[in-house]
Parts: sequence; C-alpha cells; structure tokens
Amino acid sequence: MKEAFSLNGTTKRSEAAETKPMNDKLDYTNLPCPIPYEEINREALMSLRPECFEGMRFDFTKGLNQKFSLSHSVLMGPMTVPSQSPETIKIPTAHYEFGANFIDHPKLMLFGRVLTDGRLNARVKCDLTDNLTLKANAQLTNEPHMSHGMASFDYKGSDYRSQIQVGNGALLQASYIQSVTPHFSLGGEVFWAGQHRKSGISYAARFNTEKMVATGQVASTGMVALSYVQKLSEKVSLASDLMYNHMSRDVTASVGYDYVLRQSRLRGKIDSNGCTAAFLEERLSMGLKFILSAEMDHKKKDYKFGFGLAAGE
Repeated sequence: MKEAFSLNGTTKRSEAAETKPMNDKLDYTNLPCPIPYEEINREALMSLRPECFEGMRFDFTKGLNQKFSLSHSVLMGPMTVPSQSPETIKIPTAHYEFGANFIDHPKLMLFGRVLTDGRLNARVKCDLTDNLTLKANAQLTNEPHMSHGMASFDYKGSDYRSQIQVGNGALLQASYIQSVTPHFSLGGEVFWAGQHRKSGISYAARFNTEKMVATGQVASTGMVALSYVQKLSEKVSLASDLMYNHMSRDVTASVGYDYVLRQSRLRGKIDSNGCTAAFLEERLSMGLKFILSAEMDHKKKDYKFGFGLAAGE
C-alpha cells in the first residue's frame, strides 16, 4: 500500500508539473499599456534632474472653488549671463509670476502664467475621448522670434501609445511605443524641423519590474542614453544614467538617490563632470512646505544655493 501511495503521489506531482507551464503561458492579447514615449525614463529623471534654483522663492496658491485656483510666485536671485570667459558671470534679478489654474479632473486642465518681464505661458490638456487626448502649450515674449507654440494628439490603446506633435517653425514629430511583454516595451520617434531643414529618428527600449526600471535610447543625431533605477524599498531608490554623444565624443555618467520620509523628500545626484546637486522638500504643516536647493559645479566654479516656501492648497 505504501508503494502504491508513493507511485500515485509521484504521478500526481508530475502531472501538476506538466500543467503548470501551460497555466503560466504568456497571453500576448492582454498586455499592459506602456507609459508615453516622452516619459520613458521618468523614474531616473526624478532623482538625477532635481529642479534646483538659486536665491529665494516663495509660492502661494489659493483655491477659489473646487476647480479654479490662483497662484503667486516671487523669485529673487542671480541670473547667469552668457560669456566667453571661463568664469561664471551673474547679475541680480527678481521676478513675479501670476497664475490661474482651472482643473476639471481628469477631462480638462488649463494653466496660465504671466511674468513681470512680459512672458506669457499657457498649457492645455483636454481628453477628447477616453483614448484620445489633446495637449497644447505656448510661450509669448516681447523678444522677436522667441515665441513658440506646440500641440499634440496622444492616443492610448490597450497595449500601445502613439503621439503626433505639431509646432511652429514647421516642426513635425511622431512617436509610437508598444508593449512586447508585461515588463518590456519598444518604441520609436521621428521628427522633421522644416525651418532648420533637420530630421532625425530615435529608438527606445524599457524593461521594468516592481523593483527596477532600465531604459535605453539611441538617436540618429549620435546620442546614446542609458538609465537604471533600483527600488531598495518603498521609500528609497537609487538611479544612474550614461549619456554618450558620438559626434562630439562627450560622455557623462550620473548617480542619484530619492529618499521619501514621512514629512520630507530628499533627492540628489553627482555626475562625472564634478557637478553635485541636492533638493530637499520639508512639509512643515498642512499646506506649508519648506524647500532647500544646492548645486555645485567644481569644474566651472559655479555654486548655487536656494531656499523657499510653498504655501497654499
């Protein structure tokens, strides 16, 4: 009886082992929708491209109702002036920015900004259908030939995304990204700048799991970009990237971190050119946030430090 039981158990286990791969067979008709092509390395950019600033900044946002709000921003600090001298030249500046926001989430979002130097910025995001989205942005300035505008149509399929962009200067751009497996996606992009008579094409790949994200991009302009993000925990992640320009033979490597605490968030990076940066956001209370920013470029002897407050709803 014991031998018979053993044989039956072995037979049942072998049958389960044979049926398990059949159950785990990949279903290519039910792949997830990938992220937009333009955001393919967004996790790495969060750590490696903190929004550093220099001087003092104060932002205030007041909601008038559930959909409409007004914002005020004051920035005082030096501005870098282009110069042929190896030393960095800065002049003191101050700007005030008034903004209006209308958010009918998630169908319609409107943002407008007016600065004291005469610049006007506007952004629009409108969901025309459940799968088709219209995006537009424009900047108007007093300087000749510096105003620009761009509009794009984004289509979201079940396992792919596509985008078409049109801008001033006869700029045409199209991109497409497709999920190949649940964790791997491939995409490409083409553009034509009619005003400058330039065109190009690029390819990208992205592999992501719950713990890591790896991306790679190659462009006909000679640019190669690689990035990798490792999530150590829900609060800590490390990132690195490598940029190589085949035309100029320039290579830049960066490593960074993103640490989310209960009341604060700290991001920073250091690259192969000797440039280090750190960005701290501390939540003091409900609706009040303190910001510290620092960036040091030892090669150019350029050192920046900024602090600010962000208040509002």
